[in-house]
Amino acid sequence: MAEAIAAEKARQAALPPTTSDRERLERMGALDQVGRRAVMVLDFSFLPADERQSAETLAWADINAVDEVLLDELLTMVPAEGWFKKSVYGERAAGAAFLIIQHSDLENWRRFVPVLEPLVAQGEVDGQRYGLMYDRLAINEGRPQRYGTQMTCKEGRWVVDTLEDPERVEQWRREMKFPWTLAEYEARFRDYPPCTQQ
Repeated sequence: MAEAIAAEKARQAALPPTTSDRERLERMGALDQVGRRAVMVLDFSFLPADERQSAETLAWADINAVDEVLLDELLTMVPAEGWFKKSVYGERAAGAAFLIIQHSDLENWRRFVPVLEPLVAQGEVDGQRYGLMYDRLAINEGRPQRYGTQMTCKEGRWVVDTLEDPERVEQWRREMKFPWTLAEYEARFRDYPPCTQQ
């Protein structure tokens, strides 16, 4: 993780200074993602159970440190209207802002989920992104998720966590323009390395 993050920081340091918040957000988004891409291919299942958790924690330490810095920076940039609209900042920059908040904490999800919801109807926020944050907030508050975006580890495999209404989940996913059905989404996790139940 540290090498991937350091390489991205060096790449960005060699670029000219940013000239807009859009450009700044795009660079922040690249930094948010680089460590996550590296960690997703790691397989901790070969480690003894008593070492696995500490190895996973260590692998995420550098990512978590980057997340804190990015969040602090982003919160100083939030526009007066409450969010980074696609029509103003562009898709990539608005998406980067979303990822940084999505990777933050309960306090920020509670703050931004109500802000994002009406912006979905206006086309200023991607419905799938809103669904991800809505579900993450619900699961972390001990409620079932609506859109089926959050996974949990069961018997070494990633599966969809508890649903608010299994009968309506596909309808809700269509309304938010998710590109896959719930079954297709869950199938994407089958090739992931085995997970550890917490």
